[in-house]
Amino acid sequence: MTEHTHSLTSTDSSHGHRHEEGLARLLDLDAAMSGTSWDEVAGWATRYAGGSPDRIADLGSGTGTGALALARRFPAAEVLAVDRSPVMLERVRAAAREQGLEGRVHAVPADLDQEWPALGAVDLVWASSFLHEVADPGAVLGHVRGALRPGGLLAVVELDGLPRFLPENLGFGRPGLESRCHRVLADAGWNAHPDWRPLLEAAGFEVHGPHTVSASGHEDPAATAHYAQAWLAHMRPALQERVGADDLAVLDRLLAPDSPETLRHRRDLSFRAGRTVWAARRP
Repeated sequence: MTEHTHSLTSTDSSHGHRHEEGLARLLDLDAAMSGTSWDEVAGWATRYAGGSPDRIADLGSGTGTGALALARRFPAAEVLAVDRSPVMLERVRAAAREQGLEGRVHAVPADLDQEWPALGAVDLVWASSFLHEVADPGAVLGHVRGALRPGGLLAVVELDGLPRFLPENLGFGRPGLESRCHRVLADAGWNAHPDWRPLLEAAGFEVHGPHTVSASGHEDPAATAHYAQAWLAHMRPALQERVGADDLAVLDRLLAPDSPETLRHRRDLSFRAGRTVWAARRP
């Protein structure tokens, strides 16, 4: 998973490295919070694979949530984690070592806007929060179709919306803060993606779905608060010129570690998110 968080907008290398380190932490937190829904997404999509794949490619792998989950689901498969970020790929390697999967999960550095890597023939391609990031999705789908063996499967996964954590009424500030923030970020293009079915069909795939899976709640309130802190801090710079000063002040009170209203002290947070998946089979 790379979602809009995959993109680097700074040309300063030290800033870019810090930015990607932050994104990697955010992706790992998402994986921890959304674990059961990821299993449901993978289970629904891979039912159309027509058997156990021998070779899998995870495009825009991020920190490896999809690649590692698929390696566990298909214990005989070789999995290629493809990403342009060295930071993300080092996270993949480390997680694969920790989980005893380093012999089957391989990091592949590649910017798929520039050049298609030599992946060989694959049975399953996983593309989570990735396709909307590339400059030419149609060209990428052509490469994917060419890499898939006949009968092979492409699973395209997108966030159904930005994750939510806050209650409608925080007890201070105007109600509806999170909804207002999400609206302006949507207007700015965050998580913008179409229904991929028409483009998948135009690329020659047999398409199933879309199918949406929801995730909500978490047994550990501290983990929810930690993820909420990371996500709202990630959103905050993009909101600077897009929401009112009153909303920014409320966000800053939620994020400040020494504030009485800081997220880590709240017990009314709840995690809500969803993902939509398209299963596209090469005839």
